[in-house]
Amino acid sequence: MPDDPQRRFEEDLQLDRSVSNPGREGLAGTAPGELYGRASQGEDVTKPPDGTAPEAQPQWRKDFPIDWPQDQYVARRDFAKFLVLTSGSFAVGQAWIAAKHVLRRNDVEPGRKRIAALAGVAVGSSLEFSYPNEHDRCILVRPRADQLFAYSQLCTHLSCAVIPEMENGVFRCPCHEGFFEMATGRNVAGPPPRPLPRIVLAVEDGEIWATGVDERTV
Repeated sequence: MPDDPQRRFEEDLQLDRSVSNPGREGLAGTAPGELYGRASQGEDVTKPPDGTAPEAQPQWRKDFPIDWPQDQYVARRDFAKFLVLTSGSFAVGQAWIAAKHVLRRNDVEPGRKRIAALAGVAVGSSLEFSYPNEHDRCILVRPRADQLFAYSQLCTHLSCAVIPEMENGVFRCPCHEGFFEMATGRNVAGPPPRPLPRIVLAVEDGEIWATGVDERTV
């Protein structure tokens, strides 16, 4: 059948191209705006931004809703990615602290250093000092007259300063409740992963000397 421009023009005039006519006000593109059912969960239902009831909204808002609940939704994949990045950052931070501590100790060869006079350290007391350099904080304790112990004062977990508890025979880390045995420096409770580094002591002519550092892993 030959193409008749006049016939095609007349047919085009009969097409209802308006979306506002009765029975066609729900159309948008090729699918009715109300084709899909309502969400079964309340938090997934679109809430019009101006607070007007859904049936009173203009047609353009029904066809192009702004779904605030969905905008605030965090996908499981995004949450897992956040956890992985946070855990990775924490692990890198721990490694950096440990590496910095080891490198700083390697900068100075431990030698002999006078800590104090033996008579100046009372039984049941403690004394803070630095060894092998000024940035390495250490602590000396004298639980009994015949006992002297010295260790790095930095907890092996996150480098908080440990506190001696003479009555319990332990050092306690107040940051995360880590505990070390006073007589050995061994980690006995909490998150610390290894013992406190022990400072090797010598008592000569009534003077207490630090002569080395015993780094231990168990």
